[in-house]
Amino acid sequence: MPLGPRLQRPASASSFLSISTSAMRSVNVLLSHLCLLFTLGVGSVNALASESSELDKIIAIVDDDIIMKSELAQQVERARAGIRRQGTEPPPDSVLERQVMDRLILQKIQFQLAARTGVVVTEEALVKAVADIAKKNKLTEEKFREILASEGYDFNVFREDIRQEIILARLRREEVDKRVQVTDREVENYISNRNGRLENDAELKVSHILIAIPSGATDSEQRAARVKAEEALARVKGGEDFSQVAIAMSDGLDALDGGDLGWRKANEIPSLFGDVVRGYAINQISDVITSSTGYHVIKLAGRRAGEALMVEQSHARHILVSLSDLVTDEEAVNRLKQLRQRIESGDDFASIAKTHSDDRGSALLGGDLGWVSHGQMVPEFEEVMVASDVGELSPPFRSEFGWHILQVLERRKYDGTDEVLRLQARQSVMDRKREEAYEDWQRRLRDEAYVEMRGEK
Repeated sequence: MPLGPRLQRPASASSFLSISTSAMRSVNVLLSHLCLLFTLGVGSVNALASESSELDKIIAIVDDDIIMKSELAQQVERARAGIRRQGTEPPPDSVLERQVMDRLILQKIQFQLAARTGVVVTEEALVKAVADIAKKNKLTEEKFREILASEGYDFNVFREDIRQEIILARLRREEVDKRVQVTDREVENYISNRNGRLENDAELKVSHILIAIPSGATDSEQRAARVKAEEALARVKGGEDFSQVAIAMSDGLDALDGGDLGWRKANEIPSLFGDVVRGYAINQISDVITSSTGYHVIKLAGRRAGEALMVEQSHARHILVSLSDLVTDEEAVNRLKQLRQRIESGDDFASIAKTHSDDRGSALLGGDLGWVSHGQMVPEFEEVMVASDVGELSPPFRSEFGWHILQVLERRKYDGTDEVLRLQARQSVMDRKREEAYEDWQRRLRDEAYVEMRGEK
């Protein structure tokens, strides 16, 4: 059964990063990761609050925002506690403060950009995100709150952390991911470089140290960065723990995680060093690698075999109301609410879709989109589709095509075919290009922002 052509992502269109994928992946790890990195004991919080009331002052101006001494101190203490709970000794205070300050500055810049561009998370979306985290961890809301409390994590603080995670994910999607495209030629080149084969690769665990080169750096600054990179390389090849050196020296956003990039397929690792580490032995460390962003040291920390490729699909149908000069958002939503009420009252979904849906490709089939693979539809549609239970009729939601309601009829998993593996190849190219674009975007944001450091931290 053909898919509704207006809803599918064009072959070269942009990404499917969505709250149900990337952002939800970020918030799901909060139970196991953020609770380590951002949790303070009650005593530490009280001590910091007492100290900040006496010593607090502005230590940095970031465009139209500020960073307070107490804010930096709190984040440093949280990072220190998280590093220790990961079994790693924190670096000296001066190094840790620099790492945390860099992260705070970049977050301040991004949150201001999000506010200017209208990226927000509604209370309804936040409640659903928190509920989804509890549900995916097979916890009731009450038990979930108990676990957070046992970690010293105030529930309201947790909610705000989730809100910020989603805002940053949505900002990345709008500012970076949607602007990255993959051509058919790039997909064919990717397949050609693998000797024409599409296969399920092993995954690699990679660690990374970045010594950044400032935009417009002088020759002297570039030489200093190179010397620092050589120092980092000498330390790790001399037997020092890679994660300790990364925490102490790296300028990468993963520095406080010991430079850990996590498990990735080789083709998902930035192209600059992806081909290099593919042939490495476990624990092998690269020489210094040069790029436009700085100098890199890479370590292959692990390798594991790929699993059988099972693709999850949803059989879905929908009704679309397009926007026009005559149809406003409010009118479209009201129309879909009325149609939804009729369906819930017993009217036939297919019959209503045939007469009311503006997606004429699927309307002729009663709104039926057939079996849809994840990553095949536009992000907003996929987000709702993935989050919906079988048989559930979604509330109205918006995509670039207008307003929809959808219903998932059934789900299945099946062994991937060449067509699906080709889609995976496209996604691999997309992921790599997005990561590279994201790094460039963050660097540009930092270079273009007004940042004034004030006095002693």
